[in-house]
Amino acid sequence: MDKQYHILVVDDEERIRRLLRMYLEREGYKIDEAENGEEALEKAFQVDYDLILLDLMLPGMDGLDVCAEIRRKKATPIIMLTARGEESNRVEGFEVGTDDYVVKPFSPRELVHRVKAVLRRTSATAYLSTDMETHNVIVFPDLMIDHDAHEVKVGGQSITLTPKEYELLYYLACSPDKVFTREQLLRDVWNYEFFGDLRTVDTHVKRLREKLNRASPKAAKMITTVWGVGYKLEVPKE
Repeated sequence: MDKQYHILVVDDEERIRRLLRMYLEREGYKIDEAENGEEALEKAFQVDYDLILLDLMLPGMDGLDVCAEIRRKKATPIIMLTARGEESNRVEGFEVGTDDYVVKPFSPRELVHRVKAVLRRTSATAYLSTDMETHNVIVFPDLMIDHDAHEVKVGGQSITLTPKEYELLYYLACSPDKVFTREQLLRDVWNYEFFGDLRTVDTHVKRLREKLNRASPKAAKMITTVWGVGYKLEVPKE
């Protein structure tokens, strides 16, 4: 491993934090811990973590509130841990900016696999197929993506995206006017081969459009819904 990834584990149960630390340190990761939402926020704003494992059911400030506060200032990848597996909770987690979702009780090995997958997907081009044409800079009317710098400018204004929002936008932009099904996007952007909530895609498209729209309604309209199929990035016709 060329880089030692730095991960924050947030859970109010010491035994879970100890278990996760043990498994993650075996993989060479550097681990910090927090036992409540307030401590998690303090550390998340002080340190640029590569990933945060965040328990949903925390005393006081819960994981959803913590995630929402982090998303106001940072795009750190977040995996939510929860004992509640209902679909509505998963959707709520994705709506506040969670990158992945693991339901307790979970296999530590599975969680390590999820951690590796999220870190791999946020390393710029890992989710792209090897035969896909890539560009260091992609320019459309009102939208510029500098892939080397991981910078997105909309109407000349830099905007902040979460890693998953950036990956989704870049994936669509690499194949303009091509329609992708939700299943394709889950597979290629989220790396979900056999599972995944299709509404995850819809939620992220909605959030991405909202952020683009604040800077340029024209850019937001480029993310087009193809009803009954999926989504595409449609280049405006001059």
